[in-house]
Amino acid sequence: MNSSTAPLPEQQAPSASPGLLTRWWQGLRQPTRRLNLALQGGGAHGAFTWGVLDALLEDPHISFEGLSGSSAGAMNAVVLADGWLKGGREGARQALAEFWAEVGTQLPAGMITQGEGDAIALSPASKLLAQWAGHFSPAQLNPFDLNPLRDLLARRLDFERLRTESPFKLFVGTTQASNGKLRVFREHELNLDVLLASACLPKLHHAVEIDGEAYWDGGYSANPAVFPLFYDCAASDVLLVLLSPLRREGTPRTLEDIEARIAELAFSAHFMREMRTFAQATRYARPSFITRGRLERRLQQLRFHMIDASDMPSLQRTDTKLLAYGPFLTRLHDQGRERGAAWLQAHGGDVGRRSTLDVEACFG
Repeated sequence: MNSSTAPLPEQQAPSASPGLLTRWWQGLRQPTRRLNLALQGGGAHGAFTWGVLDALLEDPHISFEGLSGSSAGAMNAVVLADGWLKGGREGARQALAEFWAEVGTQLPAGMITQGEGDAIALSPASKLLAQWAGHFSPAQLNPFDLNPLRDLLARRLDFERLRTESPFKLFVGTTQASNGKLRVFREHELNLDVLLASACLPKLHHAVEIDGEAYWDGGYSANPAVFPLFYDCAASDVLLVLLSPLRREGTPRTLEDIEARIAELAFSAHFMREMRTFAQATRYARPSFITRGRLERRLQQLRFHMIDASDMPSLQRTDTKLLAYGPFLTRLHDQGRERGAAWLQAHGGDVGRRSTLDVEACFG
């Protein structure tokens, strides 16, 4: 063959078995699939979401438009966006890994106990301390409002650049302490106080004041807010990454279990109500001979997907939401990454084509 007619090296298919050749050709033909992400909060359990995001970021055919989150969900969303801005996909993966690695140094090893097998939990003394602290306000217990997360975020995130160059639409949920209303901050409004407000548990930290208004954890009013992904994004696929179980078997009997379940329900009630509204609205907007408006057409196009951790023992106990301990967070990451990879294998090809979540069955 004349050298002038030989294909250039970058044009040549790899010399490989038929299976590898097929995957290579499919990779060339496979279009980018765009997702909106709704990321639930849950303290240290947010490391599971880190693992899910790690798997999604590793797939070059998955892209993002909007990221909505409250509390740990908002942390994951903003850290991902900041990392992507600085270094693309790999920058986002590295930023999330470094963020959670530093979070994992916050809890002294002496506050941890190793149970049967590889079970990790707060020590009895730590649980007692947490119960004791619940009898005091932040003003009494933490008069100087010390918050190690503030320094961590201030050091790692470039808020000024994110406000003007964010690679994604960001929706950070917060709750107005005066009236319980949800306020969703956008990327152009983002600063350190906004992110801290989204994760402000009023029994642990002082309310975060922004423009004269006091804010608490966004989970009280939306965990997470899904409607901005419908109204303000063009992508029709929404992936819910959930940390709280949609259903628990049995009825809590002990005071500790009852209080834990009440808190869990409080943080998921608004999300459940919002998703039920989507289920009802989608049913109404089903194709018919009647001419529909823009919102009805948008509802017809909307596709929901879900990755949840309902069946994962490591996320069943609410007290482990405070377990900011490196080995525990790494375990959650690994489990989330495995769950994310499994979802991509099973449903990645459905993005842009069909829903993989029966919204009516789950929330209707």
